[in-house]
Amino acid sequence: MEPLSLKDYQAQVDNWVQTYGVRYFSEMTNLAILMEEVGEVARLMARTYGEQSFKTQDRDQTIADEMADVMFVLTCLANQMGIDLSEALRDNLDKKTRRDHQRHWNNPKLKS
Repeated sequence: MEPLSLKDYQAQVDNWVQTYGVRYFSEMTNLAILMEEVGEVARLMARTYGEQSFKTQDRDQTIADEMADVMFVLTCLANQMGIDLSEALRDNLDKKTRRDHQRHWNNPKLKS
């Protein structure tokens, strides 16, 4: 399987929405859906890595699939708002590099 670029993924999500979803939900509806999906990731993380036990209905869910749901809704929002995620992520990583290039190396909590 060939890697999928963010640009291609954004185009595929837009095509999917236009073909199967009729149109995008409003930005506020998608924000609520995004929060719901992030909550599903958190629930599985708490059961997989935390102390909570799995409910029967959660056993078939995977963290990877739930993360993909988060990415799908986030991509819908980016598409609606005209945001190029490739550019935004590149800019964000540059910002973090400039801001934090020494910060974590100087954090005594991270030394072991």
